Amino acid sequence: MMLNKFGAGLVTFGLVAVLLKIVGMQSATPMTAQILAWNELDLFQQPFKSDPTAQAIMDQYLKELSSKGAKEQNQGIWMQSGLRRLASSQEKIPLSAASFTKIATTIAALDKWAPTHQFETLVSATAPVKDGILQGDLVITGTGDPFFVWEEAIALGNSLQELGIKRVAGNLVIAGDFYMNFKKNPATAGQLLKQGLDSRSWPPAAAEQYSELPLGTPKPEIEIAGEVKVATTPISEVYLLLRHRSLPLTDILREMNIYSNNVMAQMLADAVGGAQNVSQAAAKLANVPPSEIQLINGSGLGVANRISPRAACAMLIAMEHFLKPHQLTVADLFPVAGRDKGGTMEDRNIPIGSAVKTGTLNQVSALAGIMPTRDRDSVCFAIINNNSGDILSLRKQQDELLGRLSQAWGISPNVNITTTHSPGRLGDPNRNERVTTSN
Repeated sequence: MMLNKFGAGLVTFGLVAVLLKIVGMQSATPMTAQILAWNELDLFQQPFKSDPTAQAIMDQYLKELSSKGAKEQNQGIWMQSGLRRLASSQEKIPLSAASFTKIATTIAALDKWAPTHQFETLVSATAPVKDGILQGDLVITGTGDPFFVWEEAIALGNSLQELGIKRVAGNLVIAGDFYMNFKKNPATAGQLLKQGLDSRSWPPAAAEQYSELPLGTPKPEIEIAGEVKVATTPISEVYLLLRHRSLPLTDILREMNIYSNNVMAQMLADAVGGAQNVSQAAAKLANVPPSEIQLINGSGLGVANRISPRAACAMLIAMEHFLKPHQLTVADLFPVAGRDKGGTMEDRNIPIGSAVKTGTLNQVSALAGIMPTRDRDSVCFAIINNNSGDILSLRKQQDELLGRLSQAWGISPNVNITTTHSPGRLGDPNRNERVTTSN
């Protein structure tokens, strides 16, 4: 949790609970039941009165783009503070959004699972263990964990050794939705796991990740005599050994968004029913017309994924309100300027404390987020540039636009880029629950 990250801006969201009673919103999902029906308010329905400062800065930005040959119809902008629109251009037009798409995937994931949700991976055996040898197959049943990587495999191997298992006489059988190192093919994921369980067969990448684990972490040596098999039918007569729990959903989403990991995003999108379900859920939760969120995948790869600027902000604001009772903010799910140096924040000059999501394709540069300010509530913004020139130049101009706004309104004195929400650690053995002694 990032305390007071957005200063007085969060006071606005305290109004939401009262407004919910006014609009009488009903929903079947916990998230929808907690967010505001934005379209029923003056923000979208009444004549637009801009903020002079924001309007002037936006007009100058568009003028500079135009001077370089960019067409105004390809530039989408939305700025909002609390329930007030500050400035906008082409705000309802769905434009190619690139990894903006992950905002929709994030909100759809939060609608399906609680922020604390952990994906389980079950580890079972088809026969007893005798003298350190599992006499049958080792069965791995996944439930869609998108962040099972080398460190998790190492911890799993060590937990199996603590059960007295040194060797598997049978096969390594993969069942359900088991992914590893962002590989969805079960046979490929299984081969990677087989390597991860035995340090004697580690590739350099596994050894490198092991070096990041706490000093003294054991190196597992689980030999699997058989092959990697993919189960095509349910397996009967198995004995549950371990229950592995993933990092919490908040940590998974944060990792996905900081590094804009396309594979993780698609895995989560598939788990909620695919791109169509993501776009439908996102539009409903943001309460914008479905036409403003058009997706063909959950990652943002390809120009066919289109989102309007105001829809991007509506999703972020809906998430901010939903997360508040959980003592979380969007800063716990997205990269924050001044805190996260790598990933998509590398080489960006965004006002400190802003929680943002970037989007980049060959002809697309996009940026959306929530920026804390001194003189007004936090500002939610979305900028989408399509077919408008050099990507690096567009990024620089986006950063300069936010810099001008920050200079005009001042930096919030309550900005705190540290976090009291401690992310979980990859390879933590405490997330492996021992179910049986196995012998």
